Amino acid sequence: MEIKLNGESLNLPQSTLMELVRHRGLDPGAVVIEHNLKVIDQDAWDTTQINHGDTIELLSFVGGG
Repeated sequence: MEIKLNGESLNLPQSTLMELVRHRGLDPGAVVIEHNLKVIDQDAWDTTQINHGDTIELLSFVGGG
């Protein structure tokens, strides 16, 4: 299926938001997910299915100073 991830087209198999985070090698504790213009609580990532045509933004926290 095709989705938009951070503004770019991506083909991936059927999965959940948590599977996408793990597949991308991201630390779930340092990521916020916007799924179809809604911020999704981390508690729902395991059960939120990604569907063809979805728009997802993965936002990572970066420390600095």
